[in-house]
Amino acid sequence: MASEMMEALMALCQERGIDQYYLIDRLEKSLAKSYADIMNLEYGAEVTIDKATGNIYVSKMVPKGEPDPETGEYTEFDYEDVTPEDTSRIAAHNAKAEIMAIVDRVKKERIYEEFSNRIGDLISGDVIQSTLDFTILQIRKGVEAELPHFDTRRHPDERNERPRGERYMTKDKGLKAVIVDVKNPNEGEPTRRSRPSIIVSRTNPDFVRRLFELEVPEVYDGVVEIRSIAREPGVRSKVAVASIDSRLDPVGACVGPKGSRVRSVVSELKGERVDVVQWSDDPARCVAEALSPAKVNRVLIEEKTRHATAIVPNDQLSLAIGKDGQNARLAAKLTGWKIDIKNEELAQGLFPSSFADEADDLLDEEGSHRCKYVDENGVRCRNMARPGSEFCGIHESAQSETMDLV
Repeated sequence: MASEMMEALMALCQERGIDQYYLIDRLEKSLAKSYADIMNLEYGAEVTIDKATGNIYVSKMVPKGEPDPETGEYTEFDYEDVTPEDTSRIAAHNAKAEIMAIVDRVKKERIYEEFSNRIGDLISGDVIQSTLDFTILQIRKGVEAELPHFDTRRHPDERNERPRGERYMTKDKGLKAVIVDVKNPNEGEPTRRSRPSIIVSRTNPDFVRRLFELEVPEVYDGVVEIRSIAREPGVRSKVAVASIDSRLDPVGACVGPKGSRVRSVVSELKGERVDVVQWSDDPARCVAEALSPAKVNRVLIEEKTRHATAIVPNDQLSLAIGKDGQNARLAAKLTGWKIDIKNEELAQGLFPSSFADEADDLLDEEGSHRCKYVDENGVRCRNMARPGSEFCGIHESAQSETMDLV
């Protein structure tokens, strides 16, 4: 019986990739607790497993000397052999559950060691289980991740990392998400033992960042920097980008030829709208860009209160605010400024005439180096023009084709 158990134990170690000596050590400590309870040993027991034969030896801990005067506990022990005749039967009864618990804990410890330094990384997995509260992804054989989508009203201590409107089926392959947490198996509540240690998210702003790194080489290489992301998962995101190379249009690089790159990102986000805008260290221009696609004429900045007032044409007010205030809300998150939006008609009555003269006219003053493309709705492109051209990389080729036809 002992040798058969040892053979099974070694086979399990080989199958799971676990060091057999480590597992035996853990099993000895676990069985010591079981034998101490079974044999009513007051001071505990010590168990030794012969690694060659699988024979189990049980020793009773006998205190010696005087107890510690502060704690009243003994610190030194002798060991007396009390190995019962039926050690194999008792061990076999307890070993299976103990071994599986140890194997599960060792696996989670190894996963923690590997993935705890990968928080923020993009992973891809196949959906192997989906419930009302969470979805399980298989990253690779033996490694699973949990994408929680609990109703936080009923489970306030849990997470909801699923964008609104998304649903997952077991047939879904290659679902992408970003790692947001890795649970330490030696900490936390025991109720999580049956759930994966790796927690992933599709709502985190870093998910959008990693997708752009995946689709846009300039972002991955660091030539184009994503300075800020504002997101309402499943509905709309705004991404502010800047280039360390003045010759490169960062917005055009992220959008890609005919919008191919940003379309790939939108596809992975299940149709979530993504606005890519130019970042600027000038707060006024940054606010104006963030309110895209609305046209902004002027921005008044209050540095102390971080308050910005954007002046837009009368017909652009609703577009600047957006449905249910979404465009303005995302722009405020993107820039970190509180934004108040007013149309020209209202602004003329609220601000003195000097404001109209001195305010930063974002389109007229620096319009010469911005793309001059105007769409059919009269909205001007907010991308930077390419060097030596009046148009950005997106509209330059289209303008050339139009001129050739003429």
